[in-house]
Formats: sequence, structure tokens, C-alpha cells
Amino acid sequence: MTLVLGIIAISLLVGLGLLVRHRLKCWRQKQQRQQDDIWSIGLYEGPDPVTLAPAPGISNPILTAQDVTDAHARFVADPFMIERDGQFHLFFELLNTKRKMSEIGHAVSDDLKTWRYSRVVLRERFHLSSPYVFEHDGEIYMIPECAKSKSIRLYQAASFPDDWRPIVTLLSEDKREVPLLDPSVVFHDGHWYLFSYMRNVNNLHLHIADSLTGPWREHPASPVVRNSDQFARPGGRVVKSGAVLYRFAQDDRPRYGSKAWGFRITELTPTSYREEAVSDMPVVQEGSEVWNGRGMHTVDPHRMPDGRWIALVDGLRNGNMAK
Repeated sequence: MTLVLGIIAISLLVGLGLLVRHRLKCWRQKQQRQQDDIWSIGLYEGPDPVTLAPAPGISNPILTAQDVTDAHARFVADPFMIERDGQFHLFFELLNTKRKMSEIGHAVSDDLKTWRYSRVVLRERFHLSSPYVFEHDGEIYMIPECAKSKSIRLYQAASFPDDWRPIVTLLSEDKREVPLLDPSVVFHDGHWYLFSYMRNVNNLHLHIADSLTGPWREHPASPVVRNSDQFARPGGRVVKSGAVLYRFAQDDRPRYGSKAWGFRITELTPTSYREEAVSDMPVVQEGSEVWNGRGMHTVDPHRMPDGRWIALVDGLRNGNMAK
């Protein structure tokens, strides 16, 4: 009996050791990826939100970590833009290497070609990214990803563009897991819809509300994409072109942030949801240039007065770049 118990104990210790080694290896790989991954921001354009290519006359990237002046940034990513008072305002994630945490930065442009970095405009005690900025009823709002706070928060510009105040928690995690990653919101046919991603099961969830501030409830069709590390995680702005809604999904194969796909939302009501892929090719993917040679994962399209579409995008650098 003692021998059997000893064998069981040794087996358990060996198994525990293998588990610890595996987790340590995964942690080291994650740390190495975080050290190597250098994102920057570029500008694309096209005839519609899902047919995009590098904008002519633009030298990409338009914004890099070297442009950040008030923090030691290792990369900039997740661009979201809004036009205000004749200027283009760009909000984005910047990884502050001193804090080892991401914050929200701001840059401004008069012509989309030349961008002037401003400052960090939102800093919290937790990680921030994906600053989904939009206007509603004359007010400017932002829903950044702040999953480390175990919530999805709505911020309002008290003084645009550099004073943001949290005004309400849209979703929060209490005793059960809640989809919190990359929240993306859209107002459609009198209702608000919120897409967000649950990492552990790779599901895209959908919530609905009659008011932007809630209360929010899970949509009957949610999750609308299940068990997919290619097509479930939001990868940019949900945008309307004519009567058609499009959403973007970032693809984690063969590695995180390798490309982004476009989907046409064919049915979105308080009780139903349907979508279809716009193409068998991604909307953006790794390119031939150094700045985006390893991947792209965010698409923020905007229709210009002349009818063309521009999109703020991000790219993963091919190779290491010390700052």
C-alpha cells in the first residue's frame, strides 16, 4: 500500500512539474513576444470600407512610438479617429514601458498626412487599449478596452480631446466570466448594440440596450460567433455604408494579430443576427513593407466627403526595433 501511494505521489509530482514547466515556457514566450512586437499606425483607403490598400501619397507608418514625447513608448496600436472642428483626432493605445501598461494617446492632423502627437489623454491603474471613440447627440464618447478592470466602461469627453471621465459601467464581471475584450458599439434602427469577445472560449458576444448608458442585456442570438480564434474577436469599428453594416474581426492564426477580416451584417434586430464574409480574402494582412511585415489587426474606416473611404490601420513590424 505504501509503495502504491509512493508511486502515485511521484506521478503527481512529475505531472505538476511538467505543468509548471509548460506554463513557464508559455510565460517566457509571451514575454518574448511582448518584447519583440512593435506596432505602428498607417493610413489606407479604398472605394468602400472593406476594399482597402495603402493610401497614395502617404508614407506609412504615419505614427510610431518614436513620436510619443511624454512617455517611453514601445509601440502604438489600435487606432480610432474622429473628426472635430475641421481637424482629425486620432486616439490609440501606447505601451508605456516604465509602467509596463498601456495608456491612450492622442494625435491630430489637418490633412491626414502629417500627424502631430499631443499627449497621453487617458491613464488608469489598469491596462487600456482599443479606444473606440464616437459621437452621439453632440457629445464625444469613448469605450476603451479595460478588461483588467473586470468591466466595460463608457467615458465621456469633459473637455475634448484630453479630459475623459468614466460615466457608467456598461458590463461588469462579478461571479461569472463576462465578455470584456475589444468592445465595439453601434447604433442601429433605434437600438444600441455592443460586440465584445470572451477569450477563453473564443466567442463573440452581442448585447443590446435602448440607451447608450444601458441597462444592457445579452442578445437572444448571442454568442453570434462561437469557438473561433479567426473570426470572433473585434478588429475595428462597426461601420455603416449606405444601408449595410460591416464589422471587422482580428485573426489570431497563425499568430496574434496576423490579419483582419470583414463581415457584412445582413440582419440585426432585437431578436436576430446574421452575417456573411465579404470575401475569402482578409481586408488587411501582413504586407511587403517592414512596418506591417508580420501582421495587421485593426481597421477604423471613415467615409470622406468626396465618396472615398479612408481607414486608420495598424501594422506589426517585421523584425525587432530598439527604442
